Amino acid sequence: MSPNQFGKNGWTPHRIGNLKGKIFVVTGTTSGTGFEATKILLSKGAKVVMLNRNPKKAIETVNALQIEIGDHIDVVHITMDLSIQASVKKAANEVLNTVSKIDALICNAAIAQVPNQTLTVDGWESQMGTNYFGNWTLQALLFPLIEKSKGRIVTVGSMGYDMGIKTIKFDDLNWDNDYTPNHAYSQSKLAQIMSIYELQDRLMEAGKTDVKAYACHPGASRTNLIKTSGSLMTRFLFYLMTPLTQSAKKGAYPQLMCATEEDLDEKGFYGPTGRNNWTGPVGAHKIEPHAKDIAVAKRLWELSEKETGVVWNI
Repeated sequence: MSPNQFGKNGWTPHRIGNLKGKIFVVTGTTSGTGFEATKILLSKGAKVVMLNRNPKKAIETVNALQIEIGDHIDVVHITMDLSIQASVKKAANEVLNTVSKIDALICNAAIAQVPNQTLTVDGWESQMGTNYFGNWTLQALLFPLIEKSKGRIVTVGSMGYDMGIKTIKFDDLNWDNDYTPNHAYSQSKLAQIMSIYELQDRLMEAGKTDVKAYACHPGASRTNLIKTSGSLMTRFLFYLMTPLTQSAKKGAYPQLMCATEEDLDEKGFYGPTGRNNWTGPVGAHKIEPHAKDIAVAKRLWELSEKETGVVWNI
């Protein structure tokens, strides 16, 4: 393994300077890595627009952040359910009307290991519909403001991208045959990561290199992700793995790095660099070739435009 570019301790939030005047839009901020990332950004002086599906929890989160950091924090909440395209479109419109720029959009929210095949209201398998198509639409609709700001798009993927079929199942995207929670989750995360590298190529072709797009993952972090949507057995197995995991705060480091670190190579894949990339110092590490399959990524992009009816203005 090549040495970590940030030294033996890897990247940490100590590298983040004063963020006063910067605006970050973060999804899934009421718990876990999204909450920790939001807290760190606010503590550095940034304004944060939180996107969450539960308004009651969001209000409680704002109150908790004010108690911990101070009433002076600049934080706004907009309700958005990533699994519902109409909700994503409404929220994106609210964001565009609320802020004048976006320095970074951090797509942190996700669902995982849904026990049985479930379809979203838009007709997609729930993990693909939420983790992939929801983020696709949000990123595309906020892109004009990100471009205007010369900002960044950060997708929080998962090492799960390498724990499934290792491609997109175009002939059965919804897993009508052979549904398994892990394969469906793996495909949704692979799609998220692939679309970021495809976006990089499209921005390069269009000469829009001022906008940066990054893919990262939190490693094995103690969050509510499995507890929220996983089966009883999956939750039990994750509980048994607890000694091998890290805190949600450390799980937030990769997304914070991708959102703030100057001159970070877009081609990298960022996360913990220890054993199995579960924990350890944060930096760039190997990504398997199937995540950068150009032909599959291009086909996925074109399919996404058709499925969502949303076209990027690149």
